[in-house]
Amino acid sequence: MWSRSFLRFGCRAPWLPVQDVKPQASLRTVSRLPLLRSCWQHTAPESLNCCWNLHEDHFELKYGDSLMRFDYVWLRDHCRSASCYNSKTNQRSLDTASVDLCIQPKHVRVDEATLFLTWPDDHVTKYSLSWLMKNSYEEQKDKTIQPRIVWNAKSYSEANIPSFTYEDFLLSEEQLKKFLEVFVLYGIAFVEGVPVHLEATEVVAQRAGLIRDTIYGRMWDFTSDFSRGDTAYTKLALDRHTDTPYFHEPCGYNNYDRTPLNIVAYDIIKRWYKAHRHLTTELRKPENELWIKLKPGKVLFIDNWRVLHGRESFTGYRQLCGCYLTRDDIMNAARRFGLVA
Repeated sequence: MWSRSFLRFGCRAPWLPVQDVKPQASLRTVSRLPLLRSCWQHTAPESLNCCWNLHEDHFELKYGDSLMRFDYVWLRDHCRSASCYNSKTNQRSLDTASVDLCIQPKHVRVDEATLFLTWPDDHVTKYSLSWLMKNSYEEQKDKTIQPRIVWNAKSYSEANIPSFTYEDFLLSEEQLKKFLEVFVLYGIAFVEGVPVHLEATEVVAQRAGLIRDTIYGRMWDFTSDFSRGDTAYTKLALDRHTDTPYFHEPCGYNNYDRTPLNIVAYDIIKRWYKAHRHLTTELRKPENELWIKLKPGKVLFIDNWRVLHGRESFTGYRQLCGCYLTRDDIMNAARRFGLVA
């Protein structure tokens, strides 16, 4: 028996020397520091120009080429002192709801590469400037939480994305890392040369992440059988879709499995259908379709939060096996290798 495998799944004040500063409601003080030496991730220090500015409700910091603004509430909430944060568990001990929303520090001091803040209750918070730069929400807002490459059939084909062989995928941590990098960037990845049976597909799936037990079972294996009561089990064409929209944790869009549209107001219905038509038109553009012929022993991993899949109608015999993976687990596996996921 053979199977094709398919996995779903800021009036400035003059520059001032370094000093303690007490913020006031109308204060607009900018202090310029000498060149600082910063150790970024334990690399060799380099000189960076650091300027900072106290405002009524936030702290403004220019460090190197980065301009960052931090609300005082945020600075108090993110204190990493022993009484506020457990460094072993990476969990807060501070009750965020107890922090005054109008809080201001009594004293502010910057020396070399550290910011010191003394709060009204005399609690001292200190931050390395490099940590602030790394965790600034303004620095992060233009970054994609999960880096992705937006592709179409042409750009994907020209990118020469590698497939991964069964043996290397199972035995090489470096190959697993490369696989996860491809999967995170593109939303699909392939493993080839897999022995043509369900058990081998299961081994490959478990290498990537935890298999999710669903109403379909842990692993599923099927041929065309309309008695199963699902179009997926027929030889009919399947339009672009993702799976399990009826789950509490659904993968995404599926036109086939929509229930009656009875939860939106009458005056919104037409807008819904116009939006649906626009989405469908984009999805059906040939340039957005990547056609792949699955051969025995070729396993396809799909990120159902990103990539839709479908098929053309067919004749003859076809057998597939596959499963659903826990998405959190596969993304955690990527982070274990230092990938941004």
